[in-house]
Amino acid sequence: LDIQVTILNINDNSPVFPQGNLTVVVPEDIKVNSVIVAREDVSASDADMDTIYYELTTVMVSTFGEGYFAIKGVNNPAIYLQKALDFEKFNVTTLALYARDRPVGSSEQTNTATTTINVHIEQADTKPPWFKPCSFVNTDRSICINSGYTGTVNIYEIPTQPLILQPGPIHAIDPDYILNEKIVYSIVGGDAEKVFSVDADTGNLTMNKAATSLDSYSLQVMATQVNNVQKYSVARVEIKVVGKNNHPPYFENTTYYGTVPVNLVPGSFVFHSGNLSTPLKITAADDDFINV
Repeated sequence: LDIQVTILNINDNSPVFPQGNLTVVVPEDIKVNSVIVAREDVSASDADMDTIYYELTTVMVSTFGEGYFAIKGVNNPAIYLQKALDFEKFNVTTLALYARDRPVGSSEQTNTATTTINVHIEQADTKPPWFKPCSFVNTDRSICINSGYTGTVNIYEIPTQPLILQPGPIHAIDPDYILNEKIVYSIVGGDAEKVFSVDADTGNLTMNKAATSLDSYSLQVMATQVNNVQKYSVARVEIKVVGKNNHPPYFENTTYYGTVPVNLVPGSFVFHSGNLSTPLKITAADDDFINV
C-alpha cells in the first residue's frame, strides 16, 4: 500500500533582515529620486518563502516634517529621496522599515520584522557667500541680502588707514558653516581710475590715490570662495567725496553795528553805523576754504 503524505507549510517564521540597524551618510546636495539604501541591503528573507511586504516610517521626525524618504514599492524596500535636503533644517533622522509576510490589513496571522536606518546628512557646498550684515528674505532663512555699505572721503586726501564704512566693514561669510570655505575679496566695478583697493583677505578698503572731484563712487565688491569661483556674491559700496571739513565757520567780527533811518521801507538795506552810504555786511570765514 502506497501512502502519500503532504506536509503543509504553516506561517511559523518571521521575516529576517540582514541587519537590525543600519547607518547611512547622505550628502546634502544629493539629487531627488536618488537611492540612499540599496534594495539588497534591506531585503528581508522568510524561511516560509512568503512574499514580503514592506512599510517605511519616520521614527525621529524633524521640525520641518516628514516625506523626505520613501521606499520604491511595497515589495521593493530600496529607500530613495523624495524631496531636496537642507542641512540647516535637519541633519539627522531615524527611519523604521517593517517587513511583513502578509499584506497590511490581512486577517491571517502576520509575522513582522523591523530594522532601523539612521540617516546622517552631510553638509554640502550649496550656498554662495553672504555679505554681513544681511536680512533674510524668505521664511526658511536660506537667502540673506546685504543692503550695501557707505563711506565718506575728503577730496585731495589719501587716508593712511582703511576707510570707515557704515553699517560696518566689508565682511562676508560662508553660510555653509560646517565647511566654512575661505573667501577672498576684489573690486569688480565702479573704479575705472583705480582709486581704491580692497584687501583680498580682510576686505579692508583703502585708497591708492586721492579723489580729484566731488563725484561719488559706486563700487562693486565681490566675495568669492577660493575653492569654487562659481560661489560668489557682489555688494555695492557707495563712497561720497566731500570737501575737507576740519574747522567750523566763524564770523570775522564779534560785533556788527548798523544804522536804520526812521520810517525805512521794509526790504531796505541796513547801513554801517555812521556811514549811510555803505550797506552793512555780516561775513563769516572757514579755514577749510582758505583760498575761496
